Amino acid sequence: MVTLSSASNIQARLSQANIKLCVDRLVDQASPTLNTIKMQVYFDMNYTSPREFLEMQQKVLQSRLLSLSREITDCRAQTREDLQGLYSKIVSYVMQRSNLGSATDITTVRETTAALQSVFPQSQLATFMSLLKQDKEKQLAQLTLIVSGIRLFNKDNKKGGEGIQNLPAILSEAVPAAVTDTESELAGAQRLAWQYTALLEKISEQDTGQAEDPVHPDLLKQALYNTRQHEAFLKFILTDIIMSAKEVTRLQSDLMTRMTLLRDTVHSNTTVPTSQVFPHFTAVSSLWAGLEAEMLLLSMLTNLLPGLRAFLSAQSLLSPEQMELLLHGLQVPTDASRLTATKEERVFVSEMRSCEWCFPESTTNFENVPLQYKGFCGFTLIKKNGLLLPGNPNIGVLKHKEKYYAFSSKSAADEFACKADEYSAAVVEMAKRRPELIQLLQLHQEFASVTPYSEMQSGQKLLVKVISKSDASIQTEIHPLETNIVKSHEWNEWELRRKAIKLANLRNKVTRSMQTDLSHMRRHNSTQTFLPKDGSSQTKRDGESNVPKPQVYLCGLRGGTGADTNMTKVDLTRAVDE
Repeated sequence: MVTLSSASNIQARLSQANIKLCVDRLVDQASPTLNTIKMQVYFDMNYTSPREFLEMQQKVLQSRLLSLSREITDCRAQTREDLQGLYSKIVSYVMQRSNLGSATDITTVRETTAALQSVFPQSQLATFMSLLKQDKEKQLAQLTLIVSGIRLFNKDNKKGGEGIQNLPAILSEAVPAAVTDTESELAGAQRLAWQYTALLEKISEQDTGQAEDPVHPDLLKQALYNTRQHEAFLKFILTDIIMSAKEVTRLQSDLMTRMTLLRDTVHSNTTVPTSQVFPHFTAVSSLWAGLEAEMLLLSMLTNLLPGLRAFLSAQSLLSPEQMELLLHGLQVPTDASRLTATKEERVFVSEMRSCEWCFPESTTNFENVPLQYKGFCGFTLIKKNGLLLPGNPNIGVLKHKEKYYAFSSKSAADEFACKADEYSAAVVEMAKRRPELIQLLQLHQEFASVTPYSEMQSGQKLLVKVISKSDASIQTEIHPLETNIVKSHEWNEWELRRKAIKLANLRNKVTRSMQTDLSHMRRHNSTQTFLPKDGSSQTKRDGESNVPKPQVYLCGLRGGTGADTNMTKVDLTRAVDE
């Protein structure tokens, strides 16, 4: 019989054993699994989508210029020195926001000041200070675009533009170099993945035990996951670089076209209206800002390559000589050759009427169907104990519970379709034993308590409790826009009464004016008086009284029985004092 103390001792020993096992796996520097997880975390922490990256750069620029912008919009300059200081701050703001040259270069400062004075002289500072804060910020942004366009136009005509880099030339060299480097590294990662896949297939088919293998098959599978994850990240980066290259080409073409239009507009006329030339300057500045953003994006993407390469442990697991020796006499098929080998295979729908299949000729946007397990065959992953083989969608894509599965062969598709739920659950169980598969095969939906790093909030851990309900509240500002605030509004009733009395007292006031010899015949004088009003008075009043109404009753005029009539007169009038 096990006592309570012995049970607690066993539990403590198991806890210590688990802790030791976790520590040993975490400190194992040569573990491909640990390096794969590190690679995934590094990519999630350092990669940002192009749209989010550009938004983040705009927020950084706005936060850097926030204090200077507040000083400009809140300035209430009155003296000449204060106005000159305000104008200098506007010049500094334009230089820092446009990022054309160094703000400490005296030549750049002089050129920016001259361009700003041509569109916004110091005499307009009074009008600028009378604007609302929001209108001031809009005008500062507009001035930045116009001044930047003027400086870029001067640089194109070789009449200025000191300190401005030649971004089109730099990008023309940097973009092809980035594409070439990424494609070269991707080709190396794919070649390594194909070699590990062929080696694992050879080991699984021979079934001669693990004594003859210089490396344990589990390490080979971990190395395969490592290089497949590296390949997936490189494809992601290469796609963004290619999209950036297309955007750079478009921006450069539009910039050249706009410069030509601007040159023709300015050179053909001696005086050019601002309504014609300012839109060209603004467009040139916007296109240049787009090139700068693409330059920053390209730098971010290329900086990811050496960081990911540091966690690629599959290259050091086997030396090139060992890999060549193990693959001696073995043909290494590529992913494309595997697809070609199975292109004639096709699932027979008539044999599986209970399943729903998708084919290229019968499904719209077939190439954009979101495949489970990133397109790898789930059946092979279970049957061959963790081997990753790319699926061939042309064989037939199984739609099961609103999820799409691709397979490496027709037999794999047939067997998986018969027990789709069992194989899906087996993949999830394998991912629990090999946590790097969660990110590699995109199994986050199967693990409700695991949150991808890109979806984490600040201070949140990876393992979090699922939130099904949450309380939320929202508050609306009374006056979200400053222009909607009524300056004359008064909440105090007595203040309104005071203003009403003040307006009523004006009827008792008379406007007078006088004229001196110095002002004679220099201006019109006017006097304001109140027009005479109609008046009336009452000297008498009407009066009336009410007296009793006379009433007389005559009795005996009718109804008598005799020949004589006896009449009696009765006065029924009421007394006056009654």
